[in-house]
Amino acid sequence: MAHETILIVEDEKDIAELIAYNLKREGFRTRIAESGEKGLALAAANPPSLILLDLMLPGVDGREVCRRLKAGEATRSIPIVILTARGEDTDVVAGLELGADDYITKPFSPKVLVARVRSVLRRRAEPAPELSDHIRIHDLDIDVVRHQVRCRGTAVELSATEFGLLVFLARRPGWVFSRAQIISGVRGEDYPVTERAVDVQVLGLRRKLGACGEVIETVRGVGYRLKEPTP
Repeated sequence: MAHETILIVEDEKDIAELIAYNLKREGFRTRIAESGEKGLALAAANPPSLILLDLMLPGVDGREVCRRLKAGEATRSIPIVILTARGEDTDVVAGLELGADDYITKPFSPKVLVARVRSVLRRRAEPAPELSDHIRIHDLDIDVVRHQVRCRGTAVELSATEFGLLVFLARRPGWVFSRAQIISGVRGEDYPVTERAVDVQVLGLRRKLGACGEVIETVRGVGYRLKEPTP
């Protein structure tokens, strides 16, 4: 993952330079755009490996930049991580619905930011999982088509969101997903739209799974994963 280029679209010079400094320490190349217009131009001229995008930009704001990037043939596949000082549901969900891969709320830990960048790049580099109709992992038997789950042979009743969350994690055992990635990946009428809501859904899922609930692990400061099976 060394020498990947990260485009930082951030109008606050001190923040942009702090991000660039920490990414360079980890072996990344960086470019900085202080406005949405310049960010769009740099991305189109020489597409980066990933874009860190502030939402509150002068002129063309971050949401519009995200929309244009995802609409452009040359830029639509570039992963985008939103940086925002506004953690309201509407801002976060709007960015994710436009195609952003993750979001980080300011103020943030540089170490967490680098870890999230690595996570998004790693996910994009991996082949998509085979979408099997049945997932058998640990003591769980998940029938994706029938929306049925069994733990050690016993049926478990889950809500649509809990089922979607379980399938989302079970398709990538061992992978750590941020709460934002879970929000983006789980779709349903009652899917969660805040980090706190994701925590509540995970808590409820673990409780209903009973003895099988321990396979859903919390990764402090990042999110959740389904434990990878032991070889």
